[in-house]
Amino acid sequence: MEEKKFDINSIIGFILIFGILVYMMYQNTPTPEEIEAQKKAEQEQVEAEQKTSKQNEAIVTTKEDYGNTKTLDSTQRVALQNKVGAFAYALELPGDDQITVETDVFELKFNRKGGQLAQVQLKKFVDYDSLPIYMVKDKNSNFNITFGTSDNRTLNTQDFPFQPSVSKSGDNTVVSMKLKVSESDFLEYRYELKPDDYMIDFSIRSQGLSNVFNTSQPIHLDWHQKGMRHAKSISYENRYTRLTYLHDKDRVEKLSQMGDDEETVEDVEWLSYRQHFFSSILVANDAPFSKVDMTSKNLVEDEEVDSLFTKLYTSKIPLAYNGGEINKSLGLYYGPTDSKTLKAYDKGLEESIPFGWGIFGWINKALFIPLFGFLSGFLPYGIAIIVMTVLVKIMLSFVQYKQFLSQAKMKILKPELDAIRTKYKDNKLKAQQETMALQSKAGASPLSGCLPGLMQIPVFYALFMFFPTAFDLRQKSFLWADDLSSYDSIAELPFNIPFYGDHVALFPILAAIAIFFYMKMTTGQQTAMQGPPQEGMPDMSKMMKYMIYFSPLLMLVFFNNYASGLSLYYFISNLISIGIMLVIKNYIIDEEKVLAKIEVSKSKPKKQNRFQKKMAEMMEQAEQQKQIQQKRKKK
Repeated sequence: MEEKKFDINSIIGFILIFGILVYMMYQNTPTPEEIEAQKKAEQEQVEAEQKTSKQNEAIVTTKEDYGNTKTLDSTQRVALQNKVGAFAYALELPGDDQITVETDVFELKFNRKGGQLAQVQLKKFVDYDSLPIYMVKDKNSNFNITFGTSDNRTLNTQDFPFQPSVSKSGDNTVVSMKLKVSESDFLEYRYELKPDDYMIDFSIRSQGLSNVFNTSQPIHLDWHQKGMRHAKSISYENRYTRLTYLHDKDRVEKLSQMGDDEETVEDVEWLSYRQHFFSSILVANDAPFSKVDMTSKNLVEDEEVDSLFTKLYTSKIPLAYNGGEINKSLGLYYGPTDSKTLKAYDKGLEESIPFGWGIFGWINKALFIPLFGFLSGFLPYGIAIIVMTVLVKIMLSFVQYKQFLSQAKMKILKPELDAIRTKYKDNKLKAQQETMALQSKAGASPLSGCLPGLMQIPVFYALFMFFPTAFDLRQKSFLWADDLSSYDSIAELPFNIPFYGDHVALFPILAAIAIFFYMKMTTGQQTAMQGPPQEGMPDMSKMMKYMIYFSPLLMLVFFNNYASGLSLYYFISNLISIGIMLVIKNYIIDEEKVLAKIEVSKSKPKKQNRFQKKMAEMMEQAEQQKQIQQKRKKK
C-alpha cells in the first residue's frame, strides 16, 4: 500500500508539472478589454513616435536632398542646422553604409546609421536546418539613445550617421562609431572584440557635448530585439525563451514565460534576452542600471504557422550625465546559453539558465551538471545519459527498498487488518484506531513508505529542468534521434493534433510503455493488499487503475515535443525501476524474516509519540461524540 502511495505522489507531481505548463500557456490570454487597452496604448506610442519623428524629418530628407556630402551651399546648411541643430555636421560626412568585422566566434556588421550592430552571426553554430545562427539580422534589433538638446530638440541616435573606424589594441579589435558635431566633439559607441570571446566590451561616451546636451531632460538607452527562431519546434523553443535579469545584487527574476509582461526594476546588473540555447545579454560593468523599464511580448500566436520570431523584448534604461557628459561601461554578450561559458565571466550570468528554483536548481548545479559534464567528456552523449540514469537509480535504490519493505509488511499484516475491519465493520473510528495501533506495533506505519518516496520528487523535477536546458545535448545524435535537445521524429503527420503535434516521436512511446508495465506491476500488488473503501472516502483501487492508463498517455502526448534526451532518461529509468523491483522482491526481501521481525516488534511495548497520542485522543473524542449523537437519536 505504501508503494502505491508513493507512485500516486510521483504521478501527481508529474501531472502538476503538466498542468502548470498548460496553465502558464493560457493564463495570460488577453480579454477583449485588455486587447482594446493594448491597441490604445500602441496608438498613443505611435503618435508619440510620429511627434518625435517630425522633429527629425531632416535626417531622412537630407540624405535625398543633399546626397550626404560636403557640397551643401550656405542656404542648405542653414536649413539643415535649423532642423537638427549642432548634429547637422554629422549629416554632411561621407561614409559607407556598413562595415564588417570578424573574430573567431563572430561575423559582425555595423550600421553607419545609428552606429549599432546590424548583424551578429555566431560562426561556430548552425540551426536545425543547418543554416547560420544569427542573433541580429534584418532589423530584428534596435539599439539607440534618445536625448534632449540645449536648443529644445529631442533626438535619437538611430536617425543619424556615425563615422566608423577600426583599429587594433593588442590582439583585440576596436570598432569606434562616432556621432560628430565637430571634428573633436562627438558621441561614441566603442566596441572592443577579444579573440574567441562572446563578450564585447561596449562603452558609450561623449566628448565636448556638455553644451549640446540638455542635462535637465532624461537620456535613455532603448534596446529592442526580436528572438529569431533557431529550433525545429518553435513552441518548444518559445517555452524556454524568456527575459531574465539580475537586480539587488543577487535576485534573479524573469518576465512571463508564455504571455505578455512588463516590469520596472531598480538596480539591475544585467538583463538577458534568452532565446533558449542562445542569449543576448547587456551587462552594466561599472555600476548597476538605476532603473529599467522592460517588456516581453509573445509573437507565436499560432504554433502551426511557420513563424520567424518567438518574442519581442524591449528595455528602456536611463543614463546618467557626469559633468554634462556620458561615460557608461557595458558588456554585450551574444552567444550560447551554456553554463560553462557564462560562468567564466564571473557575473552570475549562468543564473539566467532555468535550472529550477530552490533545491531543484541546487541539485542541477551541484550534481547533474558536473556529473553529466564528466560522463560526456569521454562517452557519447546518449550513452552518457544512460550511465547517468543508472547512477541516479542506484543512488535512489534504497528508497525503493524502503518502499518494498513497507509493502511486504503490509502484505503480511493484511489478514489481521482484514480481521479488524470485519470485527469493527459497524464502528469505522474504532477500526481505524485498531489499525493504527497494529501498524505502529509492527513498525509498518504508512509514512515509512511514503516519506522515502518524497526524496525522488526533487530529483524528478531537477532532471525535468536539466535536459531541456543542457546546451551540450544540442544537435548531438543517438540512435534514430538526430538531436537529443529536440524531439526524435520517426514519422511526419499530414495534420496537426492539438497538444501532440504533427509528428510521432519514438522515445516518448518507449517511455510510456515502460511506465505502463511498471505501474501495472506495482498497482497489481497494491490492489491485492487493499481492503474495501471506507465510507465517505474515494475508492483508491479504481483511481490506481485509471492512473495505469492515464500516466502513460500523459507521457506519450506531452513529451512528444520535448527533448528526446529527457524521454530517453525516463525510458531507461523505468526499465531500471522494473529491474530493481524484481530483484528486491525475489532476492532481497525475505517475507519470513520480515514476519519474524514484526512478531518481535509486536511483542515489545510501543510508546506512542505526541502525534500518535494526539491522533488517538481525537479519534476517541470523535467516537464519544458519535455515541452521544446515536443516543440522542434513539430518544
